[in-house]
Amino acid sequence: MGCKHYQRKVKLEANCCKTIFPCRFCHDESCDHNIVRHETRNMLCMLCMTLQPAAKTCCKCGVDVAAYYCDKCKLWDDDPKKSIYHCDDCGICRQGRGLNDDYFHCKKCNICMVMGMKGKHRCIERNLESDCPICGEYMFTSTTTVVFMQCGHCIHKLCYSAYIQTSYQCPTCLKSLGDMSEYFARLDRELVRQPMPPEYEKYVSHIFCNDCEKKSSAKYHFFYHKCTHCGSYNTTVLKTENTEETAQDNESKNPPPSSTNPTQSSTAAATSTSSSGNEATSNGSATTTDTLEQSANSDMDQQMIDSQASATVGNGTAVPPVSGLRNNSNGTTIPSSTSSNPPLPRQSASLHDPHQHHNHQHHHHYHNDRENN
Repeated sequence: MGCKHYQRKVKLEANCCKTIFPCRFCHDESCDHNIVRHETRNMLCMLCMTLQPAAKTCCKCGVDVAAYYCDKCKLWDDDPKKSIYHCDDCGICRQGRGLNDDYFHCKKCNICMVMGMKGKHRCIERNLESDCPICGEYMFTSTTTVVFMQCGHCIHKLCYSAYIQTSYQCPTCLKSLGDMSEYFARLDRELVRQPMPPEYEKYVSHIFCNDCEKKSSAKYHFFYHKCTHCGSYNTTVLKTENTEETAQDNESKNPPPSSTNPTQSSTAAATSTSSSGNEATSNGSATTTDTLEQSANSDMDQQMIDSQASATVGNGTAVPPVSGLRNNSNGTTIPSSTSSNPPLPRQSASLHDPHQHHNHQHHHHYHNDRENN
């Protein structure tokens, strides 16, 4: 007896609409509002059809309407294969033998976990009080089994099994879901076997590692960028730059200072000394000084021309300036289409080999208890 959700000999009266339903799930599927389970007051015995206050035993026929009854949650379940207990910290009933038996309650995560995870899991405050990143269902009261990934985030077990067929990253924080050392070693061999074309050797990518959360630089590649700190290829490209263009641009913006012309200084000193003598000597010195000053000015003009020529090399069309760069959809800086340098293809923020299957399951702890009422 019962419904597709629960096996029991009783129906409940929803306190919100005073209507009889086999269970709260049947109510929510039929109505435009959700039942407040703790406000349930009455039950209907399916044997004698007597409406009466909620209890484990029918007050008229004396039959136990369910093997398990929780007066706090107003939950009846007569399935002999189920073990159910009530957790006061969670505020609901969960499947299992009980606290300190096969489950414990983590105060920080605010969730019941299997005893094997005690002291071995990563605590995230109110961890399960969120939606599944794949299907969007609220996981705290979900009746579907939930899995804790290696990074500590939660996901439905069924959603997880389907998700790892196409990705090895946590959908929440992008960390690797398991031990990827074998896969990363294979990528090392592939990069040695297939080096990048010579025209891309001067490009460097600035990356962020999703595993160790550190920034570093790596030689530009079409798809794979290895973290120099932990060796992971689970990285995101922040920016790609041409090191040769950057050096030339910096040189054009900061030209070397021009040195003082010693001839001009000596001439000025000689002129100052001569001016204190007779007029004839002074006039002769002035003529000589004018000639030397013209020569010095010519030298300075030539230095200005050289400086302008250097700036033209740094900012001309042959070498694109910084303002000639654009960002692609992934935030990677690449040369603009007007540059004479080879264009960079689109970057991949993550990597995935659809032909490579990894064993993620043994790196994760499954949360097998579920909410039942």
